[in-house]
Amino acid sequence: MKSQKNIKSMVLLGLMAAVLVILAYTPLGYLNIGPLAITFNTIPVAIAAIALGPVGGIVAGGVFGLTSFLQCFGGSVLGTALFGILTVFQCFVPRMLDGLLIGFLSNAMRKHCTSAIANCAVTGFFAAFLNTLFYMSSLILLFGKTDIILSYRETLAPGKNVFLFVCAFV
Repeated sequence: MKSQKNIKSMVLLGLMAAVLVILAYTPLGYLNIGPLAITFNTIPVAIAAIALGPVGGIVAGGVFGLTSFLQCFGGSVLGTALFGILTVFQCFVPRMLDGLLIGFLSNAMRKHCTSAIANCAVTGFFAAFLNTLFYMSSLILLFGKTDIILSYRETLAPGKNVFLFVCAFV
């Protein structure tokens, strides 16, 4: 019985990884607005986290991070401009942390709320919110003093503080 559950988990995780790769390398996964890209890749990460828990979320987040990192080699304007050793941290940690926390949140919701719809709605919202929060926070912390981020800051929020810049960027 446990073997059958493990096989189902591996198949679902494989499917979510495949969906992440398809989304990453087709126009389906990103809505590009100038140098910014709104990603839909948090959806398979959230599905894996809800269905498989924190471990599934962190693995799916790792696949998302890997595709983000690989796009720094020519697919992403911002990623290519900021490429360096900190880029590895910036691509992987926010995505994996998002999947991990969504898995924990989903498990907690399942224990305290009987509605599957409420569980999916709350975890779906927090998947997108936490991904944005973690990604933008790491972007500012790691690359906030770089020329490209400073130029975006002056364009989007001239003379404003970092928080207003991040809000304008998002």
